[in-house]
Amino acid sequence: MSSSINAEDFAIRDFDYLVVGGGTAGLAVAARLSEDPDLLVGVLEAGSAGFDDDLISNPGRSLQALGSDYDWQFETLPQPGLGGRRIGWPRGKVLGGSSALNLMAWTRGCKEDYDAWRDMGNEGWGWRELLPFFQKCEKFHLPDEKTRIAHREHYDHEAIGTDGPVSASYSKQYSATHQLCYDTWLSMGFPENVSHHSGSNVGVWTNPVSVDPRDGKRSYAASAYYKPNAARPNLLVLTEALAEEIVLSSGDGNRWTATGIRFRQGGREFVASAAREVIISAGSVQSPQLLELSGIGIPQVLAAAGIDVKVPSTNVGENLQDHLMTTSVFEVDPSLKVTNHSAWASTFCYLPLSEAVEKAAYDDIVNSIESLETLSAHNATILRNRFKPGVKVGQFEYIFDLGNLNPQYRPDASEGKVYASMLQILQYPFSVGSVHIPSSKGVSVSDKPEINPGYYAMPHGEVDREIMVQCMQLTDKLCRSQPLSDIVRGRVYPPASAETDEQLREWVVANTTTDWHPVGTCAMGGAGGIDAGVVDARLRVYGVDRLRIVDASVMPLQVSAHLQTTVYVIGEKGAQMILEDKVPRRNGYR
Repeated sequence: MSSSINAEDFAIRDFDYLVVGGGTAGLAVAARLSEDPDLLVGVLEAGSAGFDDDLISNPGRSLQALGSDYDWQFETLPQPGLGGRRIGWPRGKVLGGSSALNLMAWTRGCKEDYDAWRDMGNEGWGWRELLPFFQKCEKFHLPDEKTRIAHREHYDHEAIGTDGPVSASYSKQYSATHQLCYDTWLSMGFPENVSHHSGSNVGVWTNPVSVDPRDGKRSYAASAYYKPNAARPNLLVLTEALAEEIVLSSGDGNRWTATGIRFRQGGREFVASAAREVIISAGSVQSPQLLELSGIGIPQVLAAAGIDVKVPSTNVGENLQDHLMTTSVFEVDPSLKVTNHSAWASTFCYLPLSEAVEKAAYDDIVNSIESLETLSAHNATILRNRFKPGVKVGQFEYIFDLGNLNPQYRPDASEGKVYASMLQILQYPFSVGSVHIPSSKGVSVSDKPEINPGYYAMPHGEVDREIMVQCMQLTDKLCRSQPLSDIVRGRVYPPASAETDEQLREWVVANTTTDWHPVGTCAMGGAGGIDAGVVDARLRVYGVDRLRIVDASVMPLQVSAHLQTTVYVIGEKGAQMILEDKVPRRNGYR
């Protein structure tokens, strides 16, 4: 299945809504809008269709798609906090976006994460308001009772959805370490969470994945939202079409209005028009890029690129937040076999910092947080409160599974050793960065954005580094505890010789990478309006009529979860708001 239309025909259509980005959120928006047969919806996707490619559909091959033609293959600027290293930033360049490349973890954040968005002044974005959209997007396949008990596959009947487009299920296959790790967490006194869908991820649980158990294939935006609706005459998708600029016109009072998109396909340029609204769903890297190329952004950034300022907006591309990750590797019993399954179908454990580190270390970290003077005034209170004693949110995530999952550790394969890995992921980063177009005249969409996450930079970033160092030490305790210790031979990366905090800090700087969860670069401004964000609570871009952004970039603060489920929710809620508002067609359109 390829594009449903050619570029010439696409450009002359009388679209009601034009969606830029056929990814996780964009296809959810397009599918919901086109449920109304009287609305004509167009989608522009820069990548190919990618249907029926085993590289995408086969869960066991998910990591192989990274670095392929389905990946934008971005990388960061050199990061001083990481010893000057550049970090690869995979992003999906295919119909379905990053939901076609990810490791399919199907998780929700804590209630407090979404309530924080609401409390910043973004009405309608609290947990209670979003729960119906979590349920609406998913088709949760219930495990049989025998499997449920054997693998601790828990769920809350009241919280899950069973009629949505995206299949979520528990794996049919787990590694030999799954039960051992699960039992070890419990033996150390950490709680089991039998209702991790219901607003708290704290504790130990088995993670479901976005896989359809009926055929064993990845369930993602293209297969779930687009393919079943591809025959709709009012839903037109054009692939391999690169959006270059939002077409803006000025009317009375010099206020700008989005009227369409200038795009390129096969070396030719076209313009597609939208009678009602243009919806940008290009993700946390490319949504701010497209705004800036269109003259919406920080005046100094636009001036440096030779772009006329149409709408000064000082938060475009700012507020970038990501999940930082390290991966410890352990040698394990050589009789264990590494199976070809989704690495994320395994034991997850989310813990408050107070439970993950020693009290003295916890007190030092909290004191450092309290003394920070560089936090944004709009979110400083929320960030600090998350780390207060007694707060029970998943501040740190642990995922243990069989196999060497650290590409920087390259043992001699001829030795025949078997390894297991612990992914250690910081959920609420203080490190904040930016994404902007390059500072060069004549810049275009073909010039990759400058991604600067600010990992471990400045005093607030140093707090992240210390949290990572301290939380890694719990991994060592876990692997020295039974029953997991029965199969763990010892830690090999970091090397066993790295024992002191200072040695671990050096290793963390040299080995931290991304968990591929960037958010916040076109954030909801809430009570602060354009001084605090890029869009309002209805995802309308400040200073421009008929333009919305619907993707992970609108998240004002990071959540304690793998992102895809939340991004589907943003797409679902965004579509509902667009339909509720149903702005009239512009003058000159029927």
